[in-house]
Amino acid sequence: MKFPLSWLRAHLDFDADTATLCETLTRIGIEVEGVEDRAAPLASFVIARVIEARQHPNADRLRALRVDIGDGREYAVVCGAPNARTGLIGVAALPGAFIPGTGITLKVGEIRGEKSEAMMLSAREMGLGDDHSGIIDLPEDAPIGRPYAEYAKLDTIIEIKVTPNRGDALSVHGIARDLAAAGLGRLKPLPTPSITARYPSPLTWHIEDPRACNWVVGRAVRGVKNGPSPQWLQDWLVAVGLRPINALVDVTNLFTYGLGRPLHVFDVAKVKGRTLSMRMARPGETLAALNNKTYTLTEEDGVIADEAGAEALGGIIGGEHSGCDENTTECFIESALFDPVRIALSGRRHAVFTDARQRFERGLDQALPPRALDMATATIMELCGGEASEISEAGQEPNWRRHATLRFERLMGLGGMAVATDDAVARLEALGFATLQRDTASVTVAVPSWRNDIAAPITLDMDPGLDPTRAAAAREGCEATEAEADLVEEVLRLGGLDAVPAVSLPVPFAVPPPAVDAKQRRAITARRILAARGCQDNVTYGFVAQATAEQFGGGEAALRLENPIASDLNQMRPTPVASLAFAAAANAARGFADVALSEVGGGYRSTAPEGQLAMACTLRAGSTPANWAAPARPVEALDAKADAQAVLEALGVPMAGVTITTDAPGHYHPGRSGTFRQGPKTVLAYFGEIHPQLRDTLGLPGAAVAAEVFLDAVPEPKRRKKSPPDLPAFQPLRRDLALLVDADVPADNLLRAARGAERALVSDVVLFDRYAGERLPEGKVSLAIQITLQPRERTLTDAEIEAVVAKVVAAITKATGATLRG
Repeated sequence: MKFPLSWLRAHLDFDADTATLCETLTRIGIEVEGVEDRAAPLASFVIARVIEARQHPNADRLRALRVDIGDGREYAVVCGAPNARTGLIGVAALPGAFIPGTGITLKVGEIRGEKSEAMMLSAREMGLGDDHSGIIDLPEDAPIGRPYAEYAKLDTIIEIKVTPNRGDALSVHGIARDLAAAGLGRLKPLPTPSITARYPSPLTWHIEDPRACNWVVGRAVRGVKNGPSPQWLQDWLVAVGLRPINALVDVTNLFTYGLGRPLHVFDVAKVKGRTLSMRMARPGETLAALNNKTYTLTEEDGVIADEAGAEALGGIIGGEHSGCDENTTECFIESALFDPVRIALSGRRHAVFTDARQRFERGLDQALPPRALDMATATIMELCGGEASEISEAGQEPNWRRHATLRFERLMGLGGMAVATDDAVARLEALGFATLQRDTASVTVAVPSWRNDIAAPITLDMDPGLDPTRAAAAREGCEATEAEADLVEEVLRLGGLDAVPAVSLPVPFAVPPPAVDAKQRRAITARRILAARGCQDNVTYGFVAQATAEQFGGGEAALRLENPIASDLNQMRPTPVASLAFAAAANAARGFADVALSEVGGGYRSTAPEGQLAMACTLRAGSTPANWAAPARPVEALDAKADAQAVLEALGVPMAGVTITTDAPGHYHPGRSGTFRQGPKTVLAYFGEIHPQLRDTLGLPGAAVAAEVFLDAVPEPKRRKKSPPDLPAFQPLRRDLALLVDADVPADNLLRAARGAERALVSDVVLFDRYAGERLPEGKVSLAIQITLQPRERTLTDAEIEAVVAKVVAAITKATGATLRG
């Protein structure tokens, strides 16, 4: 919310400067979001007089002016304003000045052959409004040469941020009240005008449905002359971002911002019939609103209606048909209370954001409608003339009166700050709380009508079988506790929130370790490992299109959704790789073909509990990122294998006991994929290149590889007592062997045979070369392995080493038929 200082001075008598004012607002919990010094951008503009205005010799719509700015010389100005004339006093800008309304910096130029050394400004060019019909026309006594900002005494505008519970702070008077309570200035009392009724009200109120309105009062004023508002009112409205319309409408905006009390005026001549009804909208009913939009209303919208239909969406926006204009001679002022929740829901339903809605949905001063009606009537009669009618009323004032009790010890207990009891009571009374009862330990106060956030009734979701007396007692206890906390906050904030000490919460016991089970640990570990490998973590839907599920080995009828959120998301996915593939394709379609994606999520194979699989999946597409050590290259199956192996190793899987087979599912390339197995039956992971046909179907333009790790298949590592690390005292030694083997024999068979030949000494076996080509028999390949021998009791002799190597070769030959190459 914005407000100019001159508007604040109409409600608060103070001498503090702007910096002190803003500091005080922030200290008492009203956050200042910005301060706009409207004079600063206009500092270089001066008041000038047009010495002569003549027709431009080369342009019909331009005038050539001679301008005096009071510095002893004349300036040539080319101007297109229709009101430019000899003797006019306006505002001039000289070369080098920045023009806020157009965003340009002025410089000397030539326009259609005539020199232009300065610029005469309109209100819009100066950033003071929307009027650009002509240059500013000042009174004849305006001093030539004086800075315009100094002459105009432009307001400083303050913008504040109001929390949702502080509806009373959405008014200049409410802000003034808080500042006065904090000791900055004296709050000016609101006037209480006495209105004499001159004739019966031409319109009467009728509340047809209490859901639409609780209480409404209204009064007509006839004989009004509606026209532009006085300049002071226009200036205030422009300062807060509103466009002045006419005096009657501007008065309602004056009270919306000034008192936080939205009003509405109807043109009596445009209302059909003599009754205005508060009712719920009828099915299909429409409203042509003041914002030039038409809304189709629902039965949940409260409206103000005449005999012809809806004339306003109650508490939100008025209708165009009955609005006041320059031809209005009799208006009818409405001041009502509406249900905040219904206002909020209707506003959201129709996407209508108005100042009235903002205030009604936060709660208004529930005792103010009659007084606001009198004040608005007096203001309209002062600005537009006329005489007032009798008041028309329907409904009744709600029972808003309530009280709250503050125990003084709670100031320290809840706020961590000791405040003298007299000071605490004085602060509450300064905010409008009236003391009802006080003793040495506590004070009970009456809550003012404008503080809907204090001691608000609490609705408890009680057990239906609970005794009503106990339920009422519990509710009353909750409300009392909530109200006391509200009062503590009010007392402390008036002393300055910056003065409230920071107090840590007590920790009566040690913080327990995180309660994470083995399955959750696996998921967390897998997610971190894949992120460390450069994959971007994803959270996608657990369902895909049926056709896609079938391509990834799923598509069972039992896993089809009866009520999918979209027609192409109607099947539970068999693997997260399907979802990642669509994400990669979407990135590629937008020019980002190189991606590395991961997801730890569910894959669904059946409706049984064991059919829901916890999986850690990756999908890499395009090329690997280039770096100083290696250029970019297309992703390959071994990248996916590395992802799966990194996750398995991090989860504690002993990789020496893991085998790799080539029986990956059909969505992988049959010759560029594999399966990690532990034993003959347990599948730990799949990896490989996405099948080319599937890749084309998915819209992946380049290479794409994936990996799927089944987290539930990973066995829990055996718990062993911690022991010192095994650091052998003897150096390991390595031997390289080249073996000739049939091309169809998996290398893994050869490695397992070598590891099992002499477990006491063979600590590691790795494959480091594969050769197939010239000088080898047909159907044979050469596999080169390195064997690491780790002695533990003594250094091995050459004979012992050769014996171990021979034993390894024999085991390999027996298992695979391989022979040692000469």
